Amino acid sequence: MKNARRYKVGLVQMKMGSDPEANFASAVEHIREAAQRGANVVCLPELFRTQYFCQREELALFDLSEAIPGPSTAALSALASELKVTIVASLFERRAPGLYHNTAVTVDADGSLAGVYRKMHIPDDPLYYEKYYFTPGDLGFQATNTAFGRIGTLVCWDQWYPEGARLTALKGAEILFYPTAIGWHPAEKEEFGAAQYDAWQTIQRAHAIANGVYVAGVNRVGHENGDILGNRAPGPGIEFWGGSFLADPFGRILAKASHDREEILIGEVDLGLIEETRRNWPFLRDRRIDAYAPIASRYIDTDHKGQPSGESK
Repeated sequence: MKNARRYKVGLVQMKMGSDPEANFASAVEHIREAAQRGANVVCLPELFRTQYFCQREELALFDLSEAIPGPSTAALSALASELKVTIVASLFERRAPGLYHNTAVTVDADGSLAGVYRKMHIPDDPLYYEKYYFTPGDLGFQATNTAFGRIGTLVCWDQWYPEGARLTALKGAEILFYPTAIGWHPAEKEEFGAAQYDAWQTIQRAHAIANGVYVAGVNRVGHENGDILGNRAPGPGIEFWGGSFLADPFGRILAKASHDREEILIGEVDLGLIEETRRNWPFLRDRRIDAYAPIASRYIDTDHKGQPSGESK
């Protein structure tokens, strides 16, 4: 079939140092390069302004947060307007005193703040103590109209949840962006590292296939101890595994970054391919929406005969 529309996305895989302002300046240069290479929509990694500070629980680190709209969105707005690109950026949002979110903003090509998504799923694992800092999102799953297309933004831990991908796709997103900060614990890498990365990529490719959309995982890279201007977290730190990628609606990897260096991936979104894939694999058509009510339960208990014995929500 004839392609309805195409646009290009730029995925910025970058390293973060200890100086937030230097990181922001680096992100700006990466965005400029992506735009120069033809990207229409550019996505940065999760919490790109700093090293990943959630490796410890420290009260003073709440001072890294900012309002939305605020200084970062103002600077990104000016940049988007200048370059005529749409920017997806992950920020530490200060919503009110004592109330903070891990938030992805979409700044459109005219400089307007087109979308705000607050991370819905908040992890609490060794070196990933996000529940200390972030309140779960309350804006729901969203798709945002931009100058180039309708996009969906989710954040990192959201990657593992098919419900989030499905609901965002059902709202018309053509591509799901996942700004990410994920890596290996040094003691686990040798035994589990390859399998962990494969699982991370596989679940997102599955979102692309199941929903007939493009999926972009945009990760940071490099070893970090959560250093903020010389204030480091104790312990071995995290080796962020990079490996950013773009998958098409068939789950094919169109572009993939290395595990150990900064890169900018450029890939194309073809709305004609979305239409073609969904015609041949009509998963949205064949969904049994009349049978899915139990998905809203936390868990469905069964008796010894396998029959439901009550639901715990």
